[in-house]
Amino acid sequence: MKLFRHIITVVCVVASFVANAGEQLTTNAKCAANQPTNAELQLLQGTWEGFSLNMAGPDGPIVKGTNTITVTVTGNSLHFHRDTNFWFETTITLPAGTEPQQLHATIKRGANSIGQVVVVIFKIEDGTLTLATGNGSEEALKVFEAAPNRYELRKVQPQKKNAELPKSK
Repeated sequence: MKLFRHIITVVCVVASFVANAGEQLTTNAKCAANQPTNAELQLLQGTWEGFSLNMAGPDGPIVKGTNTITVTVTGNSLHFHRDTNFWFETTITLPAGTEPQQLHATIKRGANSIGQVVVVIFKIEDGTLTLATGNGSEEALKVFEAAPNRYELRKVQPQKKNAELPKSK
């Protein structure tokens, strides 16, 4: 993964030199500095399905399947959906140099909190996307396990559309 990031960084810097030959070197350095964030944004693209780790079922313990969460990331848009009463459409940014990685989601539609920025920490490990948020605080969490709202999701492969009709025999 590091090699891939370095290659993308080099390509970005070279492209910047070619496209903006007359501009200052600091502009090119900004592109290189932001590249890991862009690579992380690419890893988030697609549809993810999972569940809340903090939402108990009717009998108390967490029951997988009773609290299905779907997150779809397209470009810099993120759509979070739990049910018809709890969904958000947001615009996201990934600040560089945060540990753990952060995602800032500005709510555009869905809840009563339009315009609010939700700070989320996230990680992708072994094909699982883990998202964690606090309780309305704009301060980022430092530890996933301490989060009052934590979600585990796995990427869903898009359904292939069969352009051909079945052939009759």
